[in-house]
Amino acid sequence: MDFDYFLSLNSRIEEMRLGGLESQFKMIPKERKMMNIESIKRANPKKAAVLALFYPDRSNLTNFLLILRASYDGTHADQIGFPGGKFEEADQDLKITALRETSEEVGIPMEEIKMLRKITDTYIPPSNFIVSPYLGVAKNRPLFKMNHEVEEIIEVPLKDLLNDKSVSMENLTTSYMKNIDVPCFHLNNRIVWGATAMMLSEIKDLIRESLL
Repeated sequence: MDFDYFLSLNSRIEEMRLGGLESQFKMIPKERKMMNIESIKRANPKKAAVLALFYPDRSNLTNFLLILRASYDGTHADQIGFPGGKFEEADQDLKITALRETSEEVGIPMEEIKMLRKITDTYIPPSNFIVSPYLGVAKNRPLFKMNHEVEEIIEVPLKDLLNDKSVSMENLTTSYMKNIDVPCFHLNNRIVWGATAMMLSEIKDLIRESLL
């Protein structure tokens, strides 16, 4: 998708009704138990925020950013996701968390990012985090500078996300079950599943709806 055209959709994207959990749950295995709002509250989850950043590539086509997290002693090591991280007391709100973490992890100055909107919170049972995903735009391709938490920058063409052929089922072993069929996206020859796939599913539905 041409980036100028994507920018022309931004006002619609900001105002449109979200697909919510209906969109997100397209990308969970049937074996995963659904948690309602009350049970999530009882778990007293930690707060975090991530940023889905859209920007032009060198051909002025719309890309978005994913990262491969570095190896470390943690639940989300070696996983593909959006830049982001844990809410800190110094953060004014979760939007600032998403901007700060993106700046720290991949070196994009906060002032170069226009925040569009928040989408539906995503609960991650293995690490007991409730994650607030935000959509943002940079008008130029960023000059990435990874910190120690990031192993690799993954620049994904938006057209690949919107292509239904990017979705498939893969037999995976997860933190809660072995050898189960998991819905996932195939993007840049990578398998993207779990919470990131859930967020991407809602983003996909939102952008598709804005095209109508």
